[in-house]
Amino acid sequence: MTLGLKPELVTSGAADDASRRPVRLVEVAIDAAGAGGARPFTYAVPPRLADLEDGEAVLVEFGRRQALGVILGSAEDVPAAGDIKPIVDRVRADGPLLPPLTLRLARWIAAHYLAPPALVIRSMLPPGLLERLELVAELTPAGGAAEAMDDPVDGDLVDQLSSGARPARELAAPDGRAGLLRRLRSLADRDLIALDWTLLGASGGPRYERWLRATASGRDTASTLAGGGRLPGRPLGPRQMAALGELTAAADGLAGTDVAGRHGSSAVAGLVRRGLVEAETRERPRRPLAARAPGLRGGRPPATSLSPQQAEAVSRAVDAIGRRDARPLLLDGVTGGGKTAIYVEAIAASVEAGRPALVLVPEISMAMPLVDRLRSDLDVRVALVHSGLGDGERADEWRRIRAGDVDIVVGTRLAVVAPLADVGLVIVDEEHDAAYKSDRTPRLQARDSAIRLGELATAAVVLGSATPAVDSLGRSLDRRYDRVVLPTRPTGEPPVVEVADMRAELADGNRGVLSHALDDALASLETALGEQAILVLNRRGTASVVLCRDCGHVQACPDCERPLVYHQAGTTLRCHHCGRATPLATRCPNCHSPRIRYLGGGTERVEREVREAHPRLRVARLDRDVADRRGAAERVIDAFTAGDVDVLVGTSLVAKGLDVPSVTLVGIVSSDVALNLPDERAAERTYQLLRQAIGRAGRGDRQGRAIVQTYQPDHPVIQAVVNDDGDAFYAAELDLRRRFGSPPFGSIVKLTVALPERDAAERAGDEMVARLRERAVGTATTVVGPAPAYIARRNERWRYHVILRGDDPLTILGGDPGPPWSVDVDPESLL
Repeated sequence: MTLGLKPELVTSGAADDASRRPVRLVEVAIDAAGAGGARPFTYAVPPRLADLEDGEAVLVEFGRRQALGVILGSAEDVPAAGDIKPIVDRVRADGPLLPPLTLRLARWIAAHYLAPPALVIRSMLPPGLLERLELVAELTPAGGAAEAMDDPVDGDLVDQLSSGARPARELAAPDGRAGLLRRLRSLADRDLIALDWTLLGASGGPRYERWLRATASGRDTASTLAGGGRLPGRPLGPRQMAALGELTAAADGLAGTDVAGRHGSSAVAGLVRRGLVEAETRERPRRPLAARAPGLRGGRPPATSLSPQQAEAVSRAVDAIGRRDARPLLLDGVTGGGKTAIYVEAIAASVEAGRPALVLVPEISMAMPLVDRLRSDLDVRVALVHSGLGDGERADEWRRIRAGDVDIVVGTRLAVVAPLADVGLVIVDEEHDAAYKSDRTPRLQARDSAIRLGELATAAVVLGSATPAVDSLGRSLDRRYDRVVLPTRPTGEPPVVEVADMRAELADGNRGVLSHALDDALASLETALGEQAILVLNRRGTASVVLCRDCGHVQACPDCERPLVYHQAGTTLRCHHCGRATPLATRCPNCHSPRIRYLGGGTERVEREVREAHPRLRVARLDRDVADRRGAAERVIDAFTAGDVDVLVGTSLVAKGLDVPSVTLVGIVSSDVALNLPDERAAERTYQLLRQAIGRAGRGDRQGRAIVQTYQPDHPVIQAVVNDDGDAFYAAELDLRRRFGSPPFGSIVKLTVALPERDAAERAGDEMVARLRERAVGTATTVVGPAPAYIARRNERWRYHVILRGDDPLTILGGDPGPPWSVDVDPESLL
């Protein structure tokens, strides 16, 4: 739907036409699919819209149609020639959608990660906010005062608007939509109605409820009845008297649904009719934390003081907040080393300075425990942002943040694009975690984006991890980052680490997933004293391979050609790459034999074996299948923290962020799963997972114990973990990174082509490599490929990778190559 406006073109090429130019030229992110939305476009701001601000939604001419756009800011590259179209109209949305700081971050994300600007903007807004663009008509004072219209049809339009503003699509149109628009424009020209393009929030709009309050007459009536007096006219019934008494006692009133639920809707309606109670509509905010009490444990044990290393870290963070120094501070501390206590002190300093703080965690399951500890120590307003919230909750939290009504924003990578007008402190907890890298457009790295946000806001940046990313540690050694080492735990002792050689277990006839040592440790768990255990493995499901004993056929995904994983819950075979679910086959699809065997094990199998072997133990599971169910992860963690669960079985989700002093045993069921993958981060990820998991044990008064099950006990990573020799591990990894020009010594861009035909995909890869190598001549950038992806076929498409390494591979690439190519800047994996 359009207004039919015909904007005049503004010529930008001639110097003598400078006087004809509007106030300014701006870059607009066009909300359009395909290549049209891949970059911002320059538009002119006409004089009648001179008060437009950056971040406002606007209507623009885009090709032969009109499209919604968002102003990113002043145009940096003004076209040298050609015609610049003016903005058609503003879109009403209660001012700018995003504050200037968030807009600057959006422009950086779009440029650095080669993401369409409109998609970046969408990721920063509540779900559905840009979906409903409506032309809304509303009577002006002149239109409301008009008693009769010359044209009865126009008079009918005015009558339809007498009850309030309405979208044009809801108005009766006997002469068709085009005729309706002509009449609306005619009424607008006569100042009888106002026409505005308006964004009507979809599912993320505010929620309203009826609110009841006793009137002055109602309070007098309640006082008379309380004194034993009688009322003239019809007496009040018992339920009406009870409702009136309750409302009189509540000075601010009560929610109508609550009062009606206790006393009956008819009783409330009678009080309203008699003028004893008045009703009004109020917004009912959706608060994820409203019903949750602050945690009992704070950042450090009661009656304890900060260690010298903690105090040094706090001093540096507070100093950076005061000086507005955005140089990252890396907290390199052992698990349980007291990083949360440092966060608390730094946040308090930022809030005291009048600037909010942003705290990122890698997983949803880690958000709530950290929020509980922060709320235990600090009397602050906390907003929670993650994908597990409902659309309405996310929208309400977004509005709170946008209005500046919060002191701390805590969330997953989604929180880095929260609409903060200012931020004084940015904290990235477990900064090494791969979950900070998005696998969807915009494919941002939340940790790196948080560092950039700190630079834009001149905010202090704190990166915390017991196992820092190799590139982060390398930057600290190069003095690009500041660094504080926390070598010891404030409470508890480091756990004793043992290795269980699964080769010997297999030779001894043990076909289970638990070694004898780990099984005995579970049997000796003293649950009467509150001891608990965590079992970690890097695979969900019940069996990793479904194999025919007769012909050896392995059931695989028809789209990805990867082995299907058996999930006992639901009795299905599931592809962990594309998500395809397949019914369980009772006979081999290849030879029709019924002799099907399930090999390997996942979290479901471990959970079942522990339950069967140790029926006295209360067992729970936490993996991606559980976490995807709304609120399930929080319930499992709360139960484990409260001591209602003895053994928690899970994937890497349980290996980080959990601070439960009663955990005395950690078992690493499968330490070798990702160790030998053909990826340069395989060793790093395995080391981090093992060290993080082991660190969950022994945080209380009792000695902790960790058992690492492995088929490769002599592998350097396993030895580094067992001997607690992180320095040797990082030195070896940095040496490899230096040789190959990988971060922190260079940058990487991964290009992926995906086509239905394998030969076509390989040819496209060859052509791309030829072009890039020609551009890279004389530079330090190397081009590798094309090579088949580790998962060569996914979703019925063949995939090939091309890798660029160098100081500035983006310059060689020269922008997004477009379909059928996808671009991943700073990829987390080369698989």
